[in-house]
Amino acid sequence: MATVYILYSKKIKRYYIGSCLDLDQRIKEHATNRYKGFTTKAQDWEIFFEITNLEYQQARSIEKHIKSMKSTTYLVNIKKHREIAQKLVQKYK
Repeated sequence: MATVYILYSKKIKRYYIGSCLDLDQRIKEHATNRYKGFTTKAQDWEIFFEITNLEYQQARSIEKHIKSMKSTTYLVNIKKHREIAQKLVQKYK
């Protein structure tokens, strides 16, 4: 099963949105800079929010949707109001 996750770095005050099949492994990859990308800008990434138990394509679609919103307020609201995440899961089922 796949997961959509949002990371937050206090150091750079930025969010990162991703999806994967194994969240624990993916977090380790972010922490060790396995892939040279945006998350190499900070070392203090913490899980801000996650949506679990998704089909892989569903997770990718939700990730794309969240990124397309281009809004920090949306990211805060998706955590604060869990029904937003539930609606996304249903929408991309």
